[in-house]
Amino acid sequence: MIDINQFISDHITFRPESFFKKDLEKHHGQLLKAINGKAVLVIGGGGTIGSSYIRELVKFEPRTLVVVDISENYLTELTRDLRSAHGVKVPETYITYPINFGDPVFDKVLDKYGPFDIVANFAAHKHVRSEKDQHSVTALLENNIIKAERLLNKLSAMPPEHFFCVSTDKAANPVNIMGASKKIMEEVIMSYSNLFPITTARFANVAFSNGSLLAGYLERLMKNQPFSSPSDIRRFFVSPQESGQICLMACILGQSGDIFFPKLEDEQMMNFKDITIAFLKTLGYETMICGSEEEARYEATRLRPGSSHYPVYFFVSETSGEKTFEEFYTEGEVLDLETFHALGVIKNAPKKPMAEIRQMIAGLQAVLNNPALTKADIVKVMGEFLPTFHHIETGKNLDQKM
Repeated sequence: MIDINQFISDHITFRPESFFKKDLEKHHGQLLKAINGKAVLVIGGGGTIGSSYIRELVKFEPRTLVVVDISENYLTELTRDLRSAHGVKVPETYITYPINFGDPVFDKVLDKYGPFDIVANFAAHKHVRSEKDQHSVTALLENNIIKAERLLNKLSAMPPEHFFCVSTDKAANPVNIMGASKKIMEEVIMSYSNLFPITTARFANVAFSNGSLLAGYLERLMKNQPFSSPSDIRRFFVSPQESGQICLMACILGQSGDIFFPKLEDEQMMNFKDITIAFLKTLGYETMICGSEEEARYEATRLRPGSSHYPVYFFVSETSGEKTFEEFYTEGEVLDLETFHALGVIKNAPKKPMAEIRQMIAGLQAVLNNPALTKADIVKVMGEFLPTFHHIETGKNLDQKM
């Protein structure tokens, strides 16, 4: 057994307590006033970030909590976790729905429980893995952009006091379609920021989040399968708890149009190779570096109870859309680095007219509806929307790797 939270603290973030502890303490009263007794809707609330947001939210005792997620299993675990944790007060009205927020049945949920005081949307395609071809990219764009705009249009009839939609650090100078989709999503939500308070956040990788490389290590261990990791990729990391805290503070404390990010320094970026070696060492293994995937798979068949080495294949990243480093803001973005101890805020996000945004979405839908659609067509039209988008295409994707 390994204490994942302790490992994150000791070997990834190197923080014995939350990076955002001072900000949470300073603004506790403001958070309590905004959340206590209120009705909250969380979309995509079963995933790592959404569920972490909920765990932070319930500390302030909202009156109603409705959680929507397409994963019935995630919602089941969320409920078991909330009801099993010591000291957690689950709202009197608490209900989960395993539905897609783009489906007609979602409107019925809004009608039954709305209007909501707080709405937070975590439903997103978040992986560069989703860039395989025109079909996977279409699903990504529909979820991250088209359905997000449709949600905002619905909410404009019964505007919440706070709306939050999660972004990504990959929206800064995007080189992949996922990051570019989130940059466009930022522009979409900003076009509504004059109608009701809207904020978002760009932040780091969440260590051991669902579907991440590190979380996959736990699965590989249980199945006696080898690890596989890029040797040249560095990323910023926050813990799952910190991810929820970033989003909660951005949702409640920001002014409409604000984009939040953690004030992490370049030297805090971690290499996946170093994390992998430290993880195995914590488990009592030395890293057995293999020269190929096939060698790693073979060596894994020789694992026995008491083995001292564990097979790992390290490789140089060559998949489409991969950046070797990350950044939270770009040149020309106006930053507030004073209001919060550990959070920066981008203050001058462009707010395009809603008519221009809807025209852009209509153009995107027209391209996606083309029966002869190719991935290159999508990249081209996104480049027209985002002149700063420079897609890295190698012809390879993560589904071709272990």
